[in-house]
Amino acid sequence: MMHGILGSTIALAATVLGAGTVAAVPHMGSTAQEGATHVVIISGLSGEDRFAKSFAKWGTDLYIAATQKYGVQSDNVVWLAEAKEVSPKVRDRATKEIIDRELRALAVRAGAADRVMIVLFGHGSYQSNESRIGLPGPDITSAQLDLLLDLFPTQRVAVINTSSASGGFVKDLAAPNRVVVTATKSHMEANETVFGGYFAAAYAGDGADVDKDGRVSLLEAYDFARAEVEREYKRGNKMLTEHAMLDGAGDGKGVAAVETASPHARLARAFYMGSRMVTASGKPVTPELRRLYDEKTRIEAALDDLRAKKDALTQKDYEDALEKLLVELSLNAQAIKKLVGSTP
Repeated sequence: MMHGILGSTIALAATVLGAGTVAAVPHMGSTAQEGATHVVIISGLSGEDRFAKSFAKWGTDLYIAATQKYGVQSDNVVWLAEAKEVSPKVRDRATKEIIDRELRALAVRAGAADRVMIVLFGHGSYQSNESRIGLPGPDITSAQLDLLLDLFPTQRVAVINTSSASGGFVKDLAAPNRVVVTATKSHMEANETVFGGYFAAAYAGDGADVDKDGRVSLLEAYDFARAEVEREYKRGNKMLTEHAMLDGAGDGKGVAAVETASPHARLARAFYMGSRMVTASGKPVTPELRRLYDEKTRIEAALDDLRAKKDALTQKDYEDALEKLLVELSLNAQAIKKLVGSTP
């Protein structure tokens, strides 16, 4: 039975933060946000005009969101597409050779604490016991991409493969400090997918920002896209043929619905695309507000660490430490609310 004061504190935190935020304390270590964000957008072969238009829109939406909404430096956003003519924002063609070149160059310039997000739009397949995504020229396989990701040993890396038959990437890319998202649960789901459009929309719009802190975490983007995919199929009265998966635990298994307190949620919940330049209400993110956001991340990381050490502490020590952190989190939420006009 929890102490009365602790129970009251949790109730207060639940009121200010929302019950989901208080419960979101996974059994893992901390992942404080540090360093710069790098975004690599790869849109492969389209095959048809309608897919070419979709991939171009999704890439454009994600590029603009990264550079204009979340303040990622344009030099840190690389868009490789089927053809350079797709958009003025495209840096080069999405060939296997150029992807290799760009990721190797990024590995050289990325800081040790930076975040790297790689988003794949296109058509996937499973051939010769290998998962792959279609590119101009030779395709790139999950195994080949995994070798390139090994060039980022300290950075937090997120790979989002929105293509058909992408499920095999979960097992093949699994590693510590890495989040892998796929549009399908296996290579058997080979029909066209719509997950990519909703994933880009999660960052381009405001609907995915569930906790209203002015930022969209990778977990929020995943949950938003997954829910919107299900709604689209239901509206069309069609059988759901794509089931998104997320692996944030590095176990190569992944889950569809990510419980907020699960190991899969830890990295995805703390992975942000840069920092939002304005709040949802249109107010600029001031240095003070950014400091409060950083403090919020620090407290959440401390809660992660505390939960991981729970079995090594007495019940009283654990509850005392938990109460202290929840009070800090509640006060932080109130301070953010005062500046932005909504509860994070």
